[in-house]
Amino acid sequence: MESKIWLVFVGLAGLCWGTYVPLIAQGGKDLRSSYASFLCVGIAYFLIAVLFPLAVFWMRGNWPRFNVSGVTFATLAGTAGALGALCVIFATFEFKGDRRFVGPLIFGTAPVINTLVSLIWHPSESAFSFHLPEEAPGWKLYAGIVLAGLGAALVLYSKEEAETKHGPGPRASAPAIVSSHPK
Repeated sequence: MESKIWLVFVGLAGLCWGTYVPLIAQGGKDLRSSYASFLCVGIAYFLIAVLFPLAVFWMRGNWPRFNVSGVTFATLAGTAGALGALCVIFATFEFKGDRRFVGPLIFGTAPVINTLVSLIWHPSESAFSFHLPEEAPGWKLYAGIVLAGLGAALVLYSKEEAETKHGPGPRASAPAIVSSHPK
């Protein structure tokens, strides 16, 4: 019987990422700075994503063979993760998106994008191998993509409905992220 232990880690990743938006929102509120909250995320990344692998390499005595392609793609993955976290800050703090809607929209969109990219990108063949799979996935995959899209639409509809019942909140003007002139 094939091990299904990987499903435990899928569930744990879902738990971690599913609690990310509420946790960073609360941290930013308590710290009175969304960027202080983001800094704490960076510290956590350093502790977990830098020190943990170094300890594993050292304990196992098995160091990776770094190469340009591997370092480039792994760094792009880290960049995508960090930029995604920064986009959560922009969506919730800078531009006042309601975290009840921000999280579901992000985590509903991400698996659809992941599925579409994974369908056409085949890095096991070569880093730049893009084509449709030899065997088309079953209908359930496509139904899942459609249902995820419908889920995002329902979240947006729910947001509009809530704003209509209670009236829109105060409209905040877009804050300047970078000032082009000194104060």
